[in-house]
Amino acid sequence: MTPVKNAAKVEPMLPSRAKLAGPPPRSGQAATTRRQLLTSSALFAAGLLTPRYGALASRGNPFTLGVACGDPSPDGFVLWTRLALEPLAPDGLGGMQAPVPVAWELAADDAMRQVVRRGTVEAVAPSAHAVHVELAGLEPNRPYWYRFTALGEQSAIGRARTAPAPGDRLDRLRFAFASCSNWQLGYFSAYRHMVEEQPDLVVFLGDYIYESTISATSAAAAHIVRKHDGPTATDLVGYRNRYALYRTDPDLQALHAAAPCLVTWDDHEVENDYANQWSQDMRVTPEEFLRRRAAAYRAYYEHMPLRPRALVQAQTVRLYGRARFGDLVTFSMLDGRQYRSKQPCEVPPSRRGHVARDSCSERRDPQRTLLGEEQEQWLLEGFQRADTAWNILAQGQLVAQLRQKDYSGEVGYWTDAWDGYPAARQRLLEAIAQSRLANPVFIGGDIHSFWVTDLKANFDEPRSPTVATELVGTSITSDPPPYGLIAKVLPENPHVRYFESRHRGYVTVDLTHQRMAARLRIISDRQDPNATVSTLKQFIVTSGVAGATEASD
Repeated sequence: MTPVKNAAKVEPMLPSRAKLAGPPPRSGQAATTRRQLLTSSALFAAGLLTPRYGALASRGNPFTLGVACGDPSPDGFVLWTRLALEPLAPDGLGGMQAPVPVAWELAADDAMRQVVRRGTVEAVAPSAHAVHVELAGLEPNRPYWYRFTALGEQSAIGRARTAPAPGDRLDRLRFAFASCSNWQLGYFSAYRHMVEEQPDLVVFLGDYIYESTISATSAAAAHIVRKHDGPTATDLVGYRNRYALYRTDPDLQALHAAAPCLVTWDDHEVENDYANQWSQDMRVTPEEFLRRRAAAYRAYYEHMPLRPRALVQAQTVRLYGRARFGDLVTFSMLDGRQYRSKQPCEVPPSRRGHVARDSCSERRDPQRTLLGEEQEQWLLEGFQRADTAWNILAQGQLVAQLRQKDYSGEVGYWTDAWDGYPAARQRLLEAIAQSRLANPVFIGGDIHSFWVTDLKANFDEPRSPTVATELVGTSITSDPPPYGLIAKVLPENPHVRYFESRHRGYVTVDLTHQRMAARLRIISDRQDPNATVSTLKQFIVTSGVAGATEASD
């Protein structure tokens, strides 16, 4: 059985014809000697410099967007790159047209001397010359290193890692999570500091890009630090180039090269506050919006280290799934955008999130769903079979209820987050309690601020049991919500243990069987490419006890 799975068999629209060079070695055996490796690499590079590819090769390095590894399992992962001689070419193809063979190598050492797998894959224009190499049959719970070669050039070396086997003991895991990186509003120095923390895994929780471009004539233009590549992305070319722009950032490239990742999206990968087939603009028909969404989803797949099976059909990408790390933790990656009911209590001509009064009966409709019926059922059934020490539910938004005030001072709730879908939230929390899921912890983003909350069996009764713990990270660069406005309503939300919106950064988590230690990490200035980092607060979750407590210095 070949360990490289062909993307073309899954989605003809995005072909990636892979070829394995030789059988896999036995455990502990190098695939080739150093001399053989140098010889074969030289021969391959020479092959790319034939007249067919010579003109392209003379134009520079095609690995301008870096490399990435994703979706680690006990026996493999996905390796990614995209060839782009001109990342922002007007046609969205990165200055590429003809098919180009890309060699990949996987090694047991960081110097790439002990190559254990190698093969070739053809990068083609219909997939914007993106490459997804899905590997299987590797040893569990160990690091690997990888690189690509094309047009006589080599990519940076990336670090991958397989997960432990399901029944194996894993004593500790360090992961970091991040969300909401708006190129226009700052530098991605937070990503650089995440690399320094040497995480085993990075979890991206949405708003990896921002589709919207700040108008040069708007008041917000004064806050632009780096300009977007063009107008707001609405078609395939626009989304491809927006991802290409973000992928040129050296700090983001370094993070992807340093550790494998798990990913999900929120709204800005398509459009602010969209829901399923509905644009935030009520004047846009579902048919029109689905065309835009399909372009955005396709570009997302092209730029993420996702398995080919994620491509269900032309207009959808299945992101939800589980990633297990031995007996320590299971990550349930959730998709809170693609399947949800539209936001309640619309205010024409917009469906975008707003604080709807408590009298909005549509909000409490038990038929409303944020995850969609199929994904919700998949998640709840999984609770019955869960057997790891910790269970992390990774999704894009604040789960806890937040009792707010609308513009007139009336009590209300934000419609675009879980507060717009309280019946769905209640079903989820009740299932966690009934299944006695071990150490459930929700992680989220979207709200551009840090939150530590107790997820209650009944949010309107402060003394009701705490069912799960919630940790929400602030944004990498995006603008925060007003601190004072939210601080005023915190007394009405006693389940909120901590809130802070005045800093940008991320969260790093050290996990053992006994406890979870979460550090809220902040950068000194998003407008400074050399920003420093520090710890704002640290919270501890003890195994068997729902809810986080602040750690002493």
